[in-house]
Amino acid sequence: MPLLEVREITKVFPGVLANDKVSMTLDAGEIVALLGENGAGKSTLMNVVYGLLSPDGGEVLIEGKPANIHNPRQAIDLGIGMVHQHFMLVEPLTVTENIVLGREPVKYGQVIDLAFARRAVLELSGRYGLKVDPDARVMDLSVGMQQRVEILKALYQGARILILDEPTAVLTPAEVRELFGVVRSLVDEGLAVALITHKLEEVLAIADRVLVMRDGRLVGETRPADTDQAGLARMMVGRDVVLRVARTPGSPGEVVLSVDDLEVDDDRRLPAVKGVSLNVRAGEVVALAGVDGNGQREIVEAITGLRRPKAGSITLRGKDITRATPRQTIAAGVSHVPEDRHRRGLVLEFDIAENMVLGDHRKAPYAHGGIVSTKAVADTARKRVADFDVRTPSIHVLAGALSGGNQQKVVVARELGRDPDLLIAAQPTRGLDVGAIEFVHEQILAERDRGKAVLLVSLELEEVLSIADRILVIYEGLIVHEVLAEEATDEMLGYYMTGGGGSKLSAPVEKGGS
Repeated sequence: MPLLEVREITKVFPGVLANDKVSMTLDAGEIVALLGENGAGKSTLMNVVYGLLSPDGGEVLIEGKPANIHNPRQAIDLGIGMVHQHFMLVEPLTVTENIVLGREPVKYGQVIDLAFARRAVLELSGRYGLKVDPDARVMDLSVGMQQRVEILKALYQGARILILDEPTAVLTPAEVRELFGVVRSLVDEGLAVALITHKLEEVLAIADRVLVMRDGRLVGETRPADTDQAGLARMMVGRDVVLRVARTPGSPGEVVLSVDDLEVDDDRRLPAVKGVSLNVRAGEVVALAGVDGNGQREIVEAITGLRRPKAGSITLRGKDITRATPRQTIAAGVSHVPEDRHRRGLVLEFDIAENMVLGDHRKAPYAHGGIVSTKAVADTARKRVADFDVRTPSIHVLAGALSGGNQQKVVVARELGRDPDLLIAAQPTRGLDVGAIEFVHEQILAERDRGKAVLLVSLELEEVLSIADRILVIYEGLIVHEVLAEEATDEMLGYYMTGGGGSKLSAPVEKGGS
């Protein structure tokens, strides 16, 4: 008897049939991957199981018994835990406080027993190999550590069924390997894991079974031993997909972006960027590769006007923009796909149409004399929605109501639509499916071939090697290696990304390049 059974679940949103009579099972000691394009219905189905959404038809059974799940509390009581793509932690609280939140142990009838809670967290983390500092504040943790806290919270609440929603979207390759080791150990203990993802290589590495969804329906089931990445992509998209775009050699021209001796502090006012110099030329893609948290975010925020540098200079086509505001930076010809679409890329309370013109909304053709032209905004939004295949019934749907992948498409569509001199793309394909990744990579290379300068920041080495012309490796706030993409390998980049080359620039590729 399956631990979890979903029978003909149907969920309808205005204008969208998100789940169309979907059925599946999940056994104890099994990892089932739910694979599909953005908007295929994967997260919707699991949100029904977790009680975040109420189905319009069908039922959920736990160990053969119908389960009336109307909210996450009922799901948790039934042994269902969910780790969301965007973490649900309270950042000012400690690891221990977050893990026991809502189920705090008490003494004397009303006082929270934090000492007992701390011991429980240490015991749980030791048992499952999820090492954490119980006294650390979540705001000071890396993304990978925050995810550990989310998993421990679900285990503390007694989860037997663990739903992981795009768990590797913000993790480094090393963190992904660690996560998969943890997941496999959980399954060996008898837990059942449902993995929502779009990453084909990870499905083949970790899943026992693969269920493929498309347009709200279950369209196929397979096992990793019986397929490959191309076969999974074909099932997802319904056509053959180019998993790595063909990149012709670039033709670099004049320097568009010049960064010299840049020094930037992080949010704690500690040095994050320690004298970085780099150039990006017209007609080339320069990738900044490194483990998350080595100064990439601070560099990007300094260039785009979101963070004030402590020292150094930034010029765009010879014009000093070191202390420009974000609005001035956009006006100077910079487009920015930020790594955090919620904080920096979208206004979730605005609709798709409004988000599609953010940054340009004060000027023609979207506004005249302070009056917004709703027709011009709508026309642009409809074109960009169609061009980038944003799955939505209307351009007037709130951005916050879209799936993570479709939110990312809105940001990319807006920024590529600006016709910038410099495109800064930080994690541009985070949360996107293989078909959308193929499209975005093609668009970035098309921008390069139109003579635009592109600075790519990515944690995905496959992405870096696929579309970059030149790669700069950053470690502890310094550029430590520079190499042409065709001469780079995963092993080489990984060596320098983890400090193998020390803290000194190694083998510059071109004079003035970095």
